[in-house]
Amino acid sequence: MENEHTLDWLIALVENAKSIGTEEEKKNAVASVPTSLVESLMHNTALTETSTELKLFGKGIPASPGAATGVICFSSDSVLDATDEGKKVILVCHETSPADEIGMRMAEGILTVRGGMASHAAVVARGWGIPAVVGVSDLEISEKEIKIGENRLEEGAYISLDGSTGEVFSGEMKLRESSEEISELKILLDWADEIRSEHIKVRANSDTREDTERALSFGAEGIGLCRTEHMFMGDRLPLIQRFILASEESEEEKESLNELMNAQRLDLSEVISAMAPNPVTVRLLDAPLHEFLGEETPDEWLEHNPMLGTRGVRLAILREQLYRMQTRALIGAILDVREMGKKPNVDIMIPLVSEVSELDLVRSWIEEEVASVEEELRPSIGTMIETPRAAITADQIAKSADFFSFGTNDLTQLVFGFSRDDIESRVIGMYVNEGILSANPFETLDALGVGDVMKQAISKGRKANPGLEIGVCGEHGGDPASIKFLFQAGVDYVSCSPFRLPIARLAAAQAVLSSSN
Repeated sequence: MENEHTLDWLIALVENAKSIGTEEEKKNAVASVPTSLVESLMHNTALTETSTELKLFGKGIPASPGAATGVICFSSDSVLDATDEGKKVILVCHETSPADEIGMRMAEGILTVRGGMASHAAVVARGWGIPAVVGVSDLEISEKEIKIGENRLEEGAYISLDGSTGEVFSGEMKLRESSEEISELKILLDWADEIRSEHIKVRANSDTREDTERALSFGAEGIGLCRTEHMFMGDRLPLIQRFILASEESEEEKESLNELMNAQRLDLSEVISAMAPNPVTVRLLDAPLHEFLGEETPDEWLEHNPMLGTRGVRLAILREQLYRMQTRALIGAILDVREMGKKPNVDIMIPLVSEVSELDLVRSWIEEEVASVEEELRPSIGTMIETPRAAITADQIAKSADFFSFGTNDLTQLVFGFSRDDIESRVIGMYVNEGILSANPFETLDALGVGDVMKQAISKGRKANPGLEIGVCGEHGGDPASIKFLFQAGVDYVSCSPFRLPIARLAAAQAVLSSSN
């Protein structure tokens, strides 16, 4: 691609289409630009000669595109110390959790032993535009060094990675900086929006004002996934821990809920006001317990498989006040945004529903909380389709939902029976190499299996509820091949990480064009 399709080629293509000026020529330009070129323009890349000069240290899963170089740090604290000294840093660890996000945001790149395309490190890195390589299973980390076989690097030594190839190098890599404010790319994406706008929308996965403003600059038409659990991390982590461990209806529970509500109201008002009047879908808390409680999890909350344990709607039903509190925080945020003179546009999404009775019960609580709010400000209430049973019983669930949003990361995990955090580095790479799988299903949607489950759920859902809005908020919403399938399946919008929005906008337009040929 580098030899054939370059920035100069893109500029010439767009200028030519502009000079001719016909709609047909604009469509031809949109159809002919590889999404891979747009991706390369969004991120730093390795200079070709550098990767041949440096020694290959190891290889993992290319989880977030772009190249990065910096000194090795093993923890968020050491990242912060090194960046305070003016150093560029690569965070190297076994895996990341929400507690690491302060250090992750400061790092130039992220390297992990465990994880895959849908792991915490991968999803967060893509959202922030940080290069990441995950699942380097033969990487060993000790107190002062890392090693793969006989190759060793001490903490503080330079290491480089290419998140587009999964390669990791010892030493300092020379980088080609990403191209900023390319007017021809903006023109091309505006043409793409004209082509797709009446057919499929493109939204962002965003949890902060900063990410929301970035998403808007990249062309987001709303937020398809605002993950409220991300607002409980950092210095607020003790608050959610205190709530979970408190006795039900105790004073400690009430105090922790009140503190959480005030913090969440502030965060949500910032996100909703930044995106207003465009829609914001707020997903109520959906993190597995181990992400909150960590290694100190009490025996009563200890789970062998927390991803399939007490999370999402299940935790909410056990602790009724949790989602009630979040709803009150959201109502407060909606009123705050209106006071700013803006028009809030909010949906509430209930996660991990498998049985319509779960949705009915929790929906009744939410409706009680919003009953005092003016009708025009009340959020619509829908659910995330991320379990096979939810997809199979979509006709029942659709009668109690205003919208569906497919969580394709979990749905892929559960349809295949693959652990998204464990299996990619050990099994999926080999499966792809051997031709057992044509692609990594956590990267490109499995149309035959997972996709068929989705198509049946869409058909059943819309038959039971013709006005049902349907979106996709898993990471497949930013993958071009997946977007083509999703458009054909009839979704109303895809939602993806902010830095993937330009790729999604172009891919969605190309999907529309290919369907009309």
